[in-house]
Amino acid sequence: MNDAGNGTGGNGATPTSAPAAGAEPVVVFEDVSIGFEQKPVLENISFQVHTGEMRILLGPAGVGKSVLLKLVNGLLRPDSGRIFVFGKEITAMREADLFELRGSIGTVFQEGALFDSLNVRDNVGYRLIEERLPDDEIDARAEEALRFVELDHTLDKFPSELSGGMRRRVAIARAIVTNPKLILYDSPTGGLDPITSTTIIQLVMKQRDVSHTSSLVVTHRIQDAFILAMHRFNRTTNQMEALPAHHTDPNTTFLMLHQGHLVFDGTTKELVHSNDAFIKEYIS
Repeated sequence: MNDAGNGTGGNGATPTSAPAAGAEPVVVFEDVSIGFEQKPVLENISFQVHTGEMRILLGPAGVGKSVLLKLVNGLLRPDSGRIFVFGKEITAMREADLFELRGSIGTVFQEGALFDSLNVRDNVGYRLIEERLPDDEIDARAEEALRFVELDHTLDKFPSELSGGMRRRVAIARAIVTNPKLILYDSPTGGLDPITSTTIIQLVMKQRDVSHTSSLVVTHRIQDAFILAMHRFNRTTNQMEALPAHHTDPNTTFLMLHQGHLVFDGTTKELVHSNDAFIKEYIS
């Protein structure tokens, strides 16, 4: 494979997508550790996410991938280490300041996590409603976000009237409605059939390639990870297309957790050609 970047894969490796000159990383973890009930979950985790970069987070179930995402948006605080988001250290930030910061972070939770009692318009515009924006602005922005996921005809429907795939697409619309600088995807295709999963991955790719939003993507499906790494979104055809043979997206890189540690940080090429026994078995 012909990847951009000359980083070295492995624990604590330098991230491979070079930021623009002078650009500050969107996310920085410095020796972050956290545990629950005296049991360590993540230990001495260090990595960065640069502007416009998609980092795909892999690892076995229960290894702490969702915990890591909650650390990024301040829903959890680490036991040690420091976390910076948009250049601000969030590990010592007040809850009120964290709430404001989260306005620049979109999150797609596992299973979508929509409010059953709210229609699609109010689910998508929930953050805008909290900010007390005018109704006509909420209408326009919710419709725009839903148009992006090709569901602008569902504004008045309720989650119970939608399929599982449609609910997940609404969750993506809710994540992007505030035009976030960072999106966290927590297993966006979990529980979906392969065809619907591909539709969701195409939307994640569309956000990456059209809006160039920085993102962290947790997935249990290795095939989804490689689709993201080896395809791009074509705005003319409104479809994803395979990259030329032996090429991968230069702004899509990988992180892998195992037994509480970051065991890989690098490009698609480095991941595929890793000699680490665990990594080889995981991606096989």
